[in-house]
Amino acid sequence: MTDAIIHRWAELPADFPMEKLERRRVIGTQAMISQVVLEAGCDVPSHHHPNEQFAHVVSGHVRFGLGAPDTPAYHEVELGPGEVLQLPGGVPHSAYAIERCEILDIFSPPSETTGIDE
Repeated sequence: MTDAIIHRWAELPADFPMEKLERRRVIGTQAMISQVVLEAGCDVPSHHHPNEQFAHVVSGHVRFGLGAPDTPAYHEVELGPGEVLQLPGGVPHSAYAIERCEILDIFSPPSETTGIDE
């Protein structure tokens, strides 16, 4: 007997924390993974959270804004399928869906809320 659990994205409940964004999550004790679908034009405002985050782009293209907006440190990066953005905790970031995209977000430690839920 193991404590392993099988999850199927299609069977998990979805939530919609903002317009054009659908999310399903598996929350463990040490990490959390979210399947996030951004419809084209979805504009996630700048936010930050204490969790370390890895954003793996499965499909589509997304532009991330990194750093505090309107500061010299702010810059943008565009990611496509097979690319992963690693964000340390506390780093301000935003996202804009250039086209419909699916992203797998991994957070550690897990949290019931992220920067877009607050």
